Amino acid sequence: MTFALKRIAVLALLLACVAAPARAQIEDQISAYTGANAEGYLQPLANAFGGCLNSGIFRPGHIARMHPSVRLEIQVMGIYFGDDDRTFLASTEQGFSPEQRVSAPTIVGSGEAVIVDGDGGTKFAFPGGFDLNSFALAVPQLRVGGFYGSEVIFRYFSMQIGDEDEDLGDIGLFGFGLRHSISQYFGPVLPVDIAAGFFWQKFSMGENDQGDELISSSALSLGVQASKKFAKVFVPYAGLSYDTHSMDVSYEYEEDDSTETIDVDFDKTSTVHLTLGLMIDIPVMNVFGEFNLASQNSVAFGVGFGF
Repeated sequence: MTFALKRIAVLALLLACVAAPARAQIEDQISAYTGANAEGYLQPLANAFGGCLNSGIFRPGHIARMHPSVRLEIQVMGIYFGDDDRTFLASTEQGFSPEQRVSAPTIVGSGEAVIVDGDGGTKFAFPGGFDLNSFALAVPQLRVGGFYGSEVIFRYFSMQIGDEDEDLGDIGLFGFGLRHSISQYFGPVLPVDIAAGFFWQKFSMGENDQGDELISSSALSLGVQASKKFAKVFVPYAGLSYDTHSMDVSYEYEEDDSTETIDVDFDKTSTVHLTLGLMIDIPVMNVFGEFNLASQNSVAFGVGFGF
């Protein structure tokens, strides 16, 4: 099981990182900014992490009371960026005169820098983005249940992608959750299976020169799920949860041969999250697809193997 989980983690990371810009590229782009500009530039990335991390977790409401089960899953969660995600209102920095405010690309916006003219022939460049239309994150997940109507859920991977200085560097994810069957206390009275649970997780990527994580993102989801099986195979399900998400970024800013560490702490966000999905459940394997309606809409799909 450990070997299989490692192989799935490798696949998950390849899926997640195939179109991702390298860490050094992200640092190069954002190093032109401090304060509010850095937050505005990176906000779509924070929204993407929040939307993806809290998707593909809970699924159907049925949890067996006393029937042990173990399932190893791989799921892909993704979001699409809209026009509003591609630009933000930025201000010139570093004492540039005259101060100007322009519509500049975010990290997912156009790759073309925006350059403005200042006094004495000076110029200020607002860096471009990576021209991304979507963002996807793939993760392995282990589900162990069937003990007094409860199950535990784990997400975990940790490895280095490429060179620490030029590529994505260390990437890690740890998540833990617990669900409990509510419908087991009502017998046949309820027409659907209902469960409630929580899930907490943390994602980190790369390090700056001071040894701090370049990106650190955490998420928490509390919710209830309901489902009903038809024809012994098809399981439509729905969930309603309350999600929170936060992200911190720490990078190096260089000016006049001196280096300063810039810490950008994004405000914790919260949202009500509605999930609508369908699972096809057959012996030893299931597949699922779902749509998640929240402050950042997302989709998720995946496959699980176990008993």
